[in-house]
Amino acid sequence: MPSQDAVILSIENQIATITLNRPDRMNALDGAMVAGLLSALDQIDIEIENIGAVVITGAGGTFMAGGDVKFFHTLGQIPADEAQPQIAAMIDKVHQIITRLTDLARPVIARLNGAVAGFGISLMNACDMAIASSETVFTLAYCHIGTSPDGGSTHSLVRLVGMKKAKEIAFLGDRFDASEARTLGLINQVVASNELGWATAKLAKRLAAGPRAALARTKALLNSAPDRDLPAQLAAEAKAFAECAISDDFREGVAAFVEKRKPAFNGK
Repeated sequence: MPSQDAVILSIENQIATITLNRPDRMNALDGAMVAGLLSALDQIDIEIENIGAVVITGAGGTFMAGGDVKFFHTLGQIPADEAQPQIAAMIDKVHQIITRLTDLARPVIARLNGAVAGFGISLMNACDMAIASSETVFTLAYCHIGTSPDGGSTHSLVRLVGMKKAKEIAFLGDRFDASEARTLGLINQVVASNELGWATAKLAKRLAAGPRAALARTKALLNSAPDRDLPAQLAAEAKAFAECAISDDFREGVAAFVEKRKPAFNGK
């Protein structure tokens, strides 16, 4: 199981919830949280047949205020040739988290409130959908500490908001609110703070009840689309559809449509 101090994983009613749990540090990413996230993903892989959707949230009223700057400050006190391998090792693990979330064969929802900064933006973008409280504030922030972004944000931002806007967000590090984040296509919904838990649970429950294999293939198709030409994407779609068409969920979906009722998918 993941570290109880830095990350909490719970699985209930076919929904896995990963809680970033360093509220005293605004859930800033440190080594313990990195290890906890990887461990949580390991456990989700083990329990995947019992999971229909994943939610990532933060404890203490904030999602994530980026990396723990104190960690980098400590490394700044030692010779560069000693610090650089430690930084590289941590970033490698951080990037494993992004890759594993992107490849996870289940929809992942980011539940956002408070601050979403630095790596918090990268983590949010690695999720498939995102819901934010109206009070959430966003900033890429890396430029303010004199470094370039990591966590795949330079990859995801260009695809989500376009090159010019991505450069503005990265170069200036300005804050923007949830309304702008939605307009930019970074998040799906903005809700009042007191409705965030309810709205996230509603979406997670809906996704968890969906046709799991079909959603997994749909996620993979959408993720790969920007890097394929049309003939390659059509071929991938044809293969995925053919695989779905022999599933129990497909037969149930077609039958429910014909019978004018709500489908009851079993994930097979």
